[in-house]
Amino acid sequence: MHIVTCFKVVPEEQDIVVTPDSKLNFDRAEAKISQFDLNGIEAGVVLAADGDTVTALSVGGKYLENTKLRKDVLSRGPSELVLVKDAAFEGALPDVTASAIAAAVKTTGFDLLVFGEGSGDLYAQQVGLLTAGLLGIPCVNAVSKIEKAGDKVLVERSLENEVEVIELPLPAAVCVTSDINTPRIPTMKAILGAGRKPTKALGAADVSWSAPAPVAELESVVVPPTKQRAHDVVEGDSPEVVAEFAQKIKGLFN
Repeated sequence: MHIVTCFKVVPEEQDIVVTPDSKLNFDRAEAKISQFDLNGIEAGVVLAADGDTVTALSVGGKYLENTKLRKDVLSRGPSELVLVKDAAFEGALPDVTASAIAAAVKTTGFDLLVFGEGSGDLYAQQVGLLTAGLLGIPCVNAVSKIEKAGDKVLVERSLENEVEVIELPLPAAVCVTSDINTPRIPTMKAILGAGRKPTKALGAADVSWSAPAPVAELESVVVPPTKQRAHDVVEGDSPEVVAEFAQKIKGLFN
């Protein structure tokens, strides 16, 4: 089985700076694997057996140039890494990202695509579903368990009052939740061994990608307005004080 685990490279949240005009500055933000995609990588590696191949795949812009990040991905268990870099993928919306992944896996080949439940920046939860739609393969999201079943896979997802079990013929795609596993912490041996695993750097032309017709446009990203604290403190626990407190709370919502 050829398992392709798709991941997104996102900026480190703690390094993002809010500017005085309520914009976000990413100049000092380091690149990292989206936290939700770590679950996807782990799920693909755990599912793989002897003879299976696990390819970690990402499409994006300048963040993919980070060599430390490449080693981080491969130290988590994938057999190989494929990166598709193009300026058009910088800050791309889900439809563009999905079209790029679909083009890339037609080049690499696959039996099962594994996605995280969303990305660490937009968290649109659309890329896996859109990619499967473009490829014409079945896809199940919110997956909390994956097992092999011959030439198929069995997946589970928790609904409100029951657990749904679905049999998927291959090729297929799944989007896993963060409850499916706890991503491994790479050992020193795994980190050193990551440097010997193959990495393939491609461009949009190498995977015959062409831009899809736009379905949405990102106009701007701004920080929600902040409100100064009122510093209105109510002290005591007498009925009168509690009534005063309740009245103040009601006033905030009226």
